[in-house]
Amino acid sequence: MRQRVLITAGADGIGLEIAKCFLKKNALVWVADLNQNAIDILPKSINARCVDVCDEIGMKALFDEIIKTWGGLDVLCANAGIAGPTASIDHINLSDWQHCLKVNLDGTFIAAKYAASIFKKQGSGVISITSSTAGQYGYPNRSPYSTAKWGVLGLMKTLAMELGPFGVRVNAICPGAVEGARMERVMASEAKASGQTRDEIYKGYAKGTSMQKWVEGLDIAEMAVFLASKEARFVSGQTIAVDGDTFNPNP
Repeated sequence: MRQRVLITAGADGIGLEIAKCFLKKNALVWVADLNQNAIDILPKSINARCVDVCDEIGMKALFDEIIKTWGGLDVLCANAGIAGPTASIDHINLSDWQHCLKVNLDGTFIAAKYAASIFKKQGSGVISITSSTAGQYGYPNRSPYSTAKWGVLGLMKTLAMELGPFGVRVNAICPGAVEGARMERVMASEAKASGQTRDEIYKGYAKGTSMQKWVEGLDIAEMAVFLASKEARFVSGQTIAVDGDTFNPNP
């Protein structure tokens, strides 16, 4: 039976890499994303809906459509998130703080809530949450983002305990510095805040890992596919970093 997979923020970046990896495994793939332009150029083999993960009514409608179309769901990759502001805490607006937590934490909660309802009835399912190495270490000038990514790890551990008796596994992937447009935007913000150049920041991220390299989106995607596979049938409640071994997150 083909796996039925939903990926939030799946129309570009890491989410799209995850979608492509599942497609290679002959899975049925549905993505939710706010970027209609990115959705419009997705492969025809991917189902998609333009929806805000923080819109509970819209997300419920998405899950209802998935059930109507597929009859069930096997995998949720709760991947949606935003970088939030880059500034010291005394220069962060409460509204910016709240928005970052809302997207990263509330959005994950809403997706997991509706997936859990389906999985409990089925007696099976996998939830993979995208956290970050920022969810394992402190992150100066990125307090909203780091806080949110720590928060989803607590949610993951709790869901693993709640849903394990129903045959549902829940894990979190913590990407390190991933090549791509998103991190280019992050580095631009960090350069502005710190006075360093983009290249200095880029090299600093690499030097803060044992492997001295950046990660690619494909590396995250392949981990997501593994965690959803039968080979990972006893892997649950785990925080798995795919980062080249970050030992100094703030070089």
